[in-house]
Amino acid sequence: MNFSIPNEVKDITSTLIKAGHKAHVVGGSVRDLLIGRTPKDWDVATDARPEEIQKLFSTFAGATADRPATVYENEFGTVGIKTRSENKKLAVIEVTTFRKEETYSDLRHPDQVTFTGSLEEDLARRDFTINAIAMSENGEIFDPFEGRDDLESKLVRAVGDPRKRFSEDALRLLRAVRFAAELGFNLEEETEAAVKSHSKLLSKIAKERIRDEFVKILMSPDAGPKWGLEELNELNLLENVIPELHEGVGVGQNKHHIYTVWEHNILSLDYAAKQSYELEIRMAALLHDLGKPRTKEGDGSDSTFYNHEVVGAGMAKDALERLRFPSDFIKKVAHLIRYHMFYYNVDEVTSAGVRRFINRVGPENIPDLVKLREADRIGSGVPKAVPYKLRHLMYMIEKVKRDPISHKMLKVKGDEL
Repeated sequence: MNFSIPNEVKDITSTLIKAGHKAHVVGGSVRDLLIGRTPKDWDVATDARPEEIQKLFSTFAGATADRPATVYENEFGTVGIKTRSENKKLAVIEVTTFRKEETYSDLRHPDQVTFTGSLEEDLARRDFTINAIAMSENGEIFDPFEGRDDLESKLVRAVGDPRKRFSEDALRLLRAVRFAAELGFNLEEETEAAVKSHSKLLSKIAKERIRDEFVKILMSPDAGPKWGLEELNELNLLENVIPELHEGVGVGQNKHHIYTVWEHNILSLDYAAKQSYELEIRMAALLHDLGKPRTKEGDGSDSTFYNHEVVGAGMAKDALERLRFPSDFIKKVAHLIRYHMFYYNVDEVTSAGVRRFINRVGPENIPDLVKLREADRIGSGVPKAVPYKLRHLMYMIEKVKRDPISHKMLKVKGDEL
């Protein structure tokens, strides 16, 4: 099998090898090549020490004293090589010295990094077997932990003892679910059991790191987001991501719904993901009924959830702030949730009413609010995402858009008359 390694990467590995060093492409780039995907980035591992790498590439790609070719600003032996490539993904290639990592007192970073001359020792410190495969510049595979077998079996398996891997860096608990969601894989049995038994360690991880992995789960393709959320809940990880979502598990709804609140939320997300909607819509679809468990009154088919959209918008805002999402993102998602229950009756609507609706929710939010309504409908088990009422609303919106909705939209200002 021929693997396409970019010339920018080959130039780096060739330079290292000609100088008498070992050099392999490693990590996610090899994984992606083996499953037929285009790598998002490229990493090289070598037995050369950081200072040797810097010296070797001091004149690489036309570098000068004023325009150095290397960047070394960490304690982990990673040197960034500037290739001057026009392809942004290849503009800087990270080259890391083979290393061993011992204890992780803070469950995030190794207490000490020890450089080694062994590629196998370097691969042994990695998180999952599918990420512990190396490739030479000629396409030869070095796979001491049988990651290729797991790729073929579509399994995410920890390298070595999964309990040790997760105790080293607790973010790997989320990364296990994320990789499976992105790739359409499952968790290997022992790895999955270790995730569940170590789930409380996730509370030690910075919220920003949790947020980034959670976003990748939500943005994974096809059914990945729904599967990922189900796994987060099943493996007790959800309580350290958005615990409010768990409140909807087992909470029945009224005669208009056939699913529990939790089931409805993840099915709404599933629709949004399969439509390739942007992150704001996926998040709003997942969280839009967050307030239902706290506003439920009564039982059975006549249950009510008055003001759940208002309560839910506040809950979503709090949850997203905890995860350090940008303020504009939080504002947008909370706004969509706040107004997702908009009422529309073809027989009662007027142009004036549509104008008031547009003014209330903002014309820039209308398309996203309609997408959220579609996800809400399909997540409720109805067959049509866009029924006649919704089509008529969109028609009326387009109709009134041709007239000024507010004085700000008038082309001629009062002082110009």
